[in-house]
Amino acid sequence: MKKGLKGASIYIMIFIAILVFVTVNGVNAQKTVELTYDEFMLKLGNDQIKEVQIDGNKVTGALLDGSEFSTYVPSMLALKTGDVIVQYMADNDNFELNGIPPATTPFLLDILPTIIMILLLVVFWFVFMQNSQGGGSKVMSFGKSRAKVVKDSGKKITFADVAGLKEEKEEMQEIVDFLKNPRKYLSLGARIPKGILMVGPPGTGKTYLSKACAGEAGVPFYTISGSDFVEMFVGVGASRVRDLFEEAKKNSPCIVFIDEIDAVGRRRGAGLGGGHDEREQTLNQLLVEMDGFGDNQGVIVIAATNRPDILDPALLRPGRFDRQVMVGVPDVREREQIIKIHSKNKPVANDVDFAKLAQSTPGFTPADLENVMNEAALLSARKDDKVIRMESIKEAITKVIAGVEKKSRIVSDKERRLTAYHEAGHAVLAQVLPESDPVHQVTIIPRGRAGGFTMQLPEEDRSYATKKGMERELIILLGGRVAESLVLGDISTGAQNDLSRVTKIAKAMVMKYAMSDNLGSMSYDTEDEVFLGRDFTSMKNYSEHVAAEIDREVRNIVDSAYDKAKSLLEENLDKLHVIAEALLKFETISGEEFLLAFNEGIDVLADKIDTVKTQVEEERRIAREQEELERIAYEKLKAQKEKEEMERKNDNPFSDVSTNS
Repeated sequence: MKKGLKGASIYIMIFIAILVFVTVNGVNAQKTVELTYDEFMLKLGNDQIKEVQIDGNKVTGALLDGSEFSTYVPSMLALKTGDVIVQYMADNDNFELNGIPPATTPFLLDILPTIIMILLLVVFWFVFMQNSQGGGSKVMSFGKSRAKVVKDSGKKITFADVAGLKEEKEEMQEIVDFLKNPRKYLSLGARIPKGILMVGPPGTGKTYLSKACAGEAGVPFYTISGSDFVEMFVGVGASRVRDLFEEAKKNSPCIVFIDEIDAVGRRRGAGLGGGHDEREQTLNQLLVEMDGFGDNQGVIVIAATNRPDILDPALLRPGRFDRQVMVGVPDVREREQIIKIHSKNKPVANDVDFAKLAQSTPGFTPADLENVMNEAALLSARKDDKVIRMESIKEAITKVIAGVEKKSRIVSDKERRLTAYHEAGHAVLAQVLPESDPVHQVTIIPRGRAGGFTMQLPEEDRSYATKKGMERELIILLGGRVAESLVLGDISTGAQNDLSRVTKIAKAMVMKYAMSDNLGSMSYDTEDEVFLGRDFTSMKNYSEHVAAEIDREVRNIVDSAYDKAKSLLEENLDKLHVIAEALLKFETISGEEFLLAFNEGIDVLADKIDTVKTQVEEERRIAREQEELERIAYEKLKAQKEKEEMERKNDNPFSDVSTNS
């Protein structure tokens, strides 16, 4: 910026110099004498004026001595002055009288405004006609498709970049293979599916899998979101659908990917607009384009949604979306592969065990795992580590699950003791109940909305929940409230989330899964109707007597779990005190430390923690020394290479001299 100002200052100085020069010359050239009217008439009477020029009321001219003059004649004296000048001109032969003609404007300048207005009208009309035909700006292009064509850029995603999802990739690979080699399928009379609907929870990789399909296909790939079809203007959505498929047919074979199709494919008849609803008109046009009277050969539609149950049945029938590909939560083997992929471009320490990390993240989606590795990298940078260690990844997992650790929050001793016994109640019950998930971590440091938490991680993935497993979960959830009541003689609002989960699980056991003893094998779940949006109110499909029975069964299940939790904690009250004291002293204990305190006592745990801390500090010291030694060795090697290069140049002084042949 300083260089720019410096360069501009030169031109400014030159401009100022020219301006001063012109001004000075103008001042020097200015020799005109301003005369009053009386002085002018006096000089005229004394024969001192040689030449006069009249321009309206302004009179200029030259005196006999060669100097120029100017004056203004009052309007009331203009006639008298003219007579005097005429008389003077008659008496003096050498006197000259000149009149200045009035200023006239050239013909082209007169018609220039008219020409400019005509040109502006022509340009405006041309732009308006272009917009009305769909070109130009967005003023008249509401009905045009907003689909984007995915071009082959430098960073192309392929199926090799997608971890897990073996069967899902095979389904998509078949589409890609058909586009590349259609004769193999057409010779057998096969018809490639016109549409594939990818279904799954958020973050499982539906959109990423479609990007990989685009990278593998090598054909035009149009991508658009379901919400891009809908606008405030009626008929715009249907027009955009038509325009999208017209463009796709011109470039067939091709793939059209519609992300979040539930925004436009919602079941008809669920809104207030009836058949004239803009969303329904857009859906009708989409149905016609996918499988109507028109030929749609070579255009394959891939859509993604996490709300398949609200889609219109006509959209899901064969001939439109022939296949539904379920993209679910990855299992332990797939999670290990996903973590490795997201660790590919990160410096990971040798102590990182990917298999153990996969076991520690049940229920995590690929998006969650990517977030975990990113958080681990950020934590490592905060600690000034050169590599990502196992400790940082574990901390990142806890952060993703429970939130940010709030060590700065001021908590009174009374609240710390209440939180310690609350979390100890959860942990002790999780340990004494058979077949329950092992305790992974217990802490009384606030995280997110929670004042503390007890984390359990299953040893293996589960696809189903059993009645006994749900009953164990109820007992463990009620352990915090029971521990507060037993030890402190009071209860707090800290169990609000536990009680909410208990109520939800107990109701699901009775109403959804028919796990009650007195209601038989019948499901009374009515949430689907509200979720689908078919009705504005939920209609019960059971009588008031059955509703009372449901309430009674839910209460019996919760009361039974509470009594079981109370009896188990009374039997293990000494263990409850030990874990609570350990939490008050150390605030956070891992699963191994919890087992040590539960089985050996708090003194053994304290010795173990001190030993581990010393060992960790020693390992970090050794790691830092190793990094310093590697840096020194690198500097020595670099200096040695520079020295050898310098010696080579000294031995051959002509090595850098280039000759032209």
